[in-house]
Amino acid sequence: MSGPLEGLKVIEMLGLGPAPLAGQLLADLGAEVIIIDRKFGEADKTDIHRRNKKSVALNLKTMLGKKAAKNLINSADVLIEGFRPGVMEKLQLGPEKFKKSNPKLIFARMTGWGQTGPLSNLAGHDINYLSITGALHAIGPKEGPPIPPLNLVADYGGGSMFLIFGILAALYERVGSGLGQVIDVAMVDGVSSMMSVFHSANARGDHSNIRASNMLDGGAPYYRCYETLDGKYLSVGPIEKKFFSEFVNLVGLPNEIVQQQNVKELWGNQHKLLENAFRKKTLVEWSDIFKNSDACVVPIISMSEVSDNNHNKKRKSYIRIEDVLQPSPAPRFERTPASFPKAPIGPGESNKKILSDIGFSDEEINAISSDLK
Repeated sequence: MSGPLEGLKVIEMLGLGPAPLAGQLLADLGAEVIIIDRKFGEADKTDIHRRNKKSVALNLKTMLGKKAAKNLINSADVLIEGFRPGVMEKLQLGPEKFKKSNPKLIFARMTGWGQTGPLSNLAGHDINYLSITGALHAIGPKEGPPIPPLNLVADYGGGSMFLIFGILAALYERVGSGLGQVIDVAMVDGVSSMMSVFHSANARGDHSNIRASNMLDGGAPYYRCYETLDGKYLSVGPIEKKFFSEFVNLVGLPNEIVQQQNVKELWGNQHKLLENAFRKKTLVEWSDIFKNSDACVVPIISMSEVSDNNHNKKRKSYIRIEDVLQPSPAPRFERTPASFPKAPIGPGESNKKILSDIGFSDEEINAISSDLK
């Protein structure tokens, strides 16, 4: 492996969603990421979150399995876990167990609700975490219920990204202090931070709680999606006046609309004008019209088309590993670029090498592995 995080050792407790993505992104940039799996299994080449990672299968209910986990964590810079509060403590692998044996350990705890608070021990998913941040209420049509934005906002935005942010901040602080620390990463906290710009707008009296009534929620005619003649869609987003002027000119609408861009009382009529205009040409025709313009209009494509998009191809934004299409490592570094990712390996595939490296004999390794196959 190569990349800016080469030399960083991360232990990832088996989990779902945001913690595995964080581990994948760290591994993509050169960190050694070892998953503690619960049993052996076949490699799943479609599980992109496991690419570039190593795996050790351990039974954490046995003394030997627990000892192996402790030794691994004692050898690591970072531990990532996404269990409910208290689970790691019940496994006797909580942060207090490592304060003396590995004082530099950064213990990163990923949950939806956080380690404290009335909801902290309850189950939940992305849609639930969005519910108490105001984010979900703001997304969707004016009439009807809010629309879940996949699980991108809480799981991966408020979760994975803030998890990585916290880990890297703690690593930076450790350079001076020489000490690790516990990080309480809550998706609700991350999403709340991501909503800062809307809190600013609300404080200024410039935000409506009615969905599809604001600039960025589909309320503005210049920031939404439009259907074309062939039933496909364009994304339209010329917020700045000079871009909006170019947009109006290319669509063929009266120039007076430029001066009326932010007159909310006229948005309804402008919606209809643009809907009618875009339905007169196909997606390809509109794409040709807006090609190389600053009008901020881009065709909307499906996941099955992303690798054929010219911009994506030129940037090599997607790669294939064992014929599985997936994103390239990001971001990109000038001096320490990430190496080409390795395909996911099977759970437990690294047992012999990893356990041997931390001092276990072949007999102990066989004992650890025997009841997990």
